[in-house]
Amino acid sequence: MKIVRFDRDGQGIWGVVEDSTVRVMGAGFKPSNEVLSLSDVSLLPPCVPTKAVCAGLNYREHALELSMDIPEEPIIFLKPPSCLCEPGGVIRYPSMTRNLHYEAELAIVIGVLARDVPESEAHKHILGYTCANDVTARDLQTKDGQWTRAKSFDTFLPLGPCIETELDTANAAISLRLNGETKQHSTTADLIFSIPYLVSFVSRVMTLIPGDVILTGTPSGIGPMEVGDLVEVDIDGIGILKNTVG
Repeated sequence: MKIVRFDRDGQGIWGVVEDSTVRVMGAGFKPSNEVLSLSDVSLLPPCVPTKAVCAGLNYREHALELSMDIPEEPIIFLKPPSCLCEPGGVIRYPSMTRNLHYEAELAIVIGVLARDVPESEAHKHILGYTCANDVTARDLQTKDGQWTRAKSFDTFLPLGPCIETELDTANAAISLRLNGETKQHSTTADLIFSIPYLVSFVSRVMTLIPGDVILTGTPSGIGPMEVGDLVEVDIDGIGILKNTVG
């Protein structure tokens, strides 16, 4: 099932994609009789997280790309919800940076409150998965020696276009295209720490609320974006998250 969230008179409305249409969901997430054309709705980020927990350096090829050792446990950091950017939205290029990078990522969407979850029980707390772009001011990341400012500007967390509840994450292909040219391509088989492990690990650090997301890391091939660029995160089974840089 593909869950979307779209704007109606300034409010976020939930729906389920059925081919090229969206069935509007009512109270209790029960299906209504209202069906809209998917092309006629303005998509919002498909969830409203209280936080985005990001795993750094979680693809083997990316670690090699940066000449860094494979971490012994996940390296995690946070993005605030003010980073959210909708599908089709504009990623703002802040005046503080001169080196803005894309990072394609698979995001886990939490569906059930998670605290101290065993790895074997992690799947019970996952609603589904969506595409994410962990936008990064690379020069500020280096300058600051930590990642908060570099990762936390408004619009630095595009999410979407939907939450796929039935994704097979064992070997899901993930790609990023910049102006139509493929810059990143890998599969989740290259993850250092698995999805169940990440959910368990993070839940032993902080409570995860329904709607929170865990970004699972980016493949090799990170690089810069410029004003006017079109950036697309494409994950098989989910769809394509498109944004422009402005």
